[in-house]
Amino acid sequence: MADGSSERSAPYLRVAAALRGRIADGTLTPGDRLPSRGELGREFGVGENVIRRAQELLIDEGALEGRAGSGTYVRAPIERRTLLRTPRGQGGRSPAPAGFTGTWESDSTAKVAAPPAIAARLALEPGALCVRTVYEFLADRQPALLATSWEPMAITGGTVVVLPEGGPLAGHGVVARMAHLGVTVARVVEKPRPVHVDREQAQMLGIAAGAQATLIERTHYDASGRPVETADILIPADRWDIAYDITLPVADI
Repeated sequence: MADGSSERSAPYLRVAAALRGRIADGTLTPGDRLPSRGELGREFGVGENVIRRAQELLIDEGALEGRAGSGTYVRAPIERRTLLRTPRGQGGRSPAPAGFTGTWESDSTAKVAAPPAIAARLALEPGALCVRTVYEFLADRQPALLATSWEPMAITGGTVVVLPEGGPLAGHGVVARMAHLGVTVARVVEKPRPVHVDREQAQMLGIAAGAQATLIERTHYDASGRPVETADILIPADRWDIAYDITLPVADI
């Protein structure tokens, strides 16, 4: 079994330390493209696989970023933002999570069979038909967070609001669209939990596969307690702080 000293002296770690030092002292600056793996391999006297492992380590640390078909670049420092979750922000016109400012792109598909976990959250039978909408939220024209929303077609099917981003109430949000159908959305429940992003999610967000994120399971309920929409909101942990603003009742003294 290799001891700690041999692990610390592994060639890829030494290469990573050297590249990390060049970034720290300004030899490599944000936006700089690294030499090819072959060039770096010759410089450090190692194989390209060693260079690849060193680059992957620095990508995981957030120091580098890979761009498909272009190469590996020094990553600009990430500006952390705060996503404020507050009851006052729920149910607005925008489909974006409360506290997010930016733009979004969406893709809706009708008559999608609800997976078991989604069906359970919507109190449906597994396979019940839903409208699935995938959102990509952008800040400064860069991917910021992802969301996938599910709505039962038993509620919206055959109406002008069946597609969240189509029809006369496009982009108005869950509360307004349900109100158009005579459904009063009374509350929303959020369940946050830590996750690691998969490769597809990482590519969409421009982060490393396996990077940490917060997944918020958000579900809207009508006045009778029936779930009318549920969504998975994926928030990269290295970009966002999540703050909850909870109003308390005035103390009766």
